[in-house]
Amino acid sequence: MEHLINTKVQEIEVSGIRKFYNLVSHIDDVISLTIGQPDFKTPEHVKQAGMQAIEENFTSYTHNAGISELRKAACDFVAKKYNLSYEPDSEVIVTVGASEAIDITFRTILAEGTEVILPGPIYPGYEPIIRMCGAVPVHVDIRNNHFRFTLDMIKPYITDKTRCIVLPYPSNPTGVSLTETELKEIADYLKEREIFVLADEIYSELTYDQSHISIASFLKEKTIVINGLSKSHSMTGWRIGFIYAPKDITKHILKVHQYNVSCATSIAQKAALAALTTGIDDAIPMKKEYIIRRDYVYNRLTAMGLQVVKPDGAFYFFVKIPEFIQLNSFDFALEMVHQAKVAVVPGSAFSEYGEGYFRLSFACSLVSLETGLNRIENFLNTKK
Repeated sequence: MEHLINTKVQEIEVSGIRKFYNLVSHIDDVISLTIGQPDFKTPEHVKQAGMQAIEENFTSYTHNAGISELRKAACDFVAKKYNLSYEPDSEVIVTVGASEAIDITFRTILAEGTEVILPGPIYPGYEPIIRMCGAVPVHVDIRNNHFRFTLDMIKPYITDKTRCIVLPYPSNPTGVSLTETELKEIADYLKEREIFVLADEIYSELTYDQSHISIASFLKEKTIVINGLSKSHSMTGWRIGFIYAPKDITKHILKVHQYNVSCATSIAQKAALAALTTGIDDAIPMKKEYIIRRDYVYNRLTAMGLQVVKPDGAFYFFVKIPEFIQLNSFDFALEMVHQAKVAVVPGSAFSEYGEGYFRLSFACSLVSLETGLNRIENFLNTKK
């Protein structure tokens, strides 16, 4: 019966991140620098709110867009943090993580044959959804622009079929953000064009050298902001995300959301309410620790002679594989697991423009980072 499966589904592949993880997860004594989630525990007060919701039997369906208190808290959060103004009753939707938010946004705005412009390398979660919508992903090679997805990189790829531009920043896998000037240039150029911007800002609370600025500050009427609590509050398993957009857009996204999941989990919504109110600054202690780790890893990598761009957000380094290594990124990462007992994510997982790189996460302890980097250094020395 497999031949009857939707051809668009047949043509997509399992994420390269997951594929590599499944291949090496059984190997003993491996230091994993692959993790894409905080190594901190969910804050205690957030867990207590979730448990209280269970005890109080808050276990039924909620409003499709989420409980009103959470929508208000979500709007208050971005108003305080990023100076963004949204109406709780009509311009925010609580979703099952940022992944569902991306899915229902694309399914709402894309049509057969339309084009979506994305930077490359990029997180692999966008392209399969775009293709399942019958749209065409158009990757822009930003490797020689210090991984910056700026207007001069975007303009040559805009056509009359362009429906959306994806701005994921801080970036997974590069950790790079955009400056206020760069964002304003993109916004000014798009003001007179009928093109959506999907701004995936899931790492917005984890910026190190500058405060996060959303392109919605300059182009609210065309921007759909994706955010959530997975990274800011170490709540990956709680699956709470948010969509912020003008009401003439959210009213249509809400229809897709309604038929997709009805609503986000009621218990997780109560926990999210605690995260955005009592825990509005929960990311600050994590961020301080990430800065220490980032600086340590950067110094170690550059001392090895490896080519890296210092990340100003998220918790990843995207590292150029040395030229003396005559392997593609997947085989390089696989060999390093077997020979050095350290796991990283091959760059090919992040589109064809990630080939020749590997992603290293610093969302793990300094002890693990030190051990892992020692092993990487020894491994590279044996290859020279």
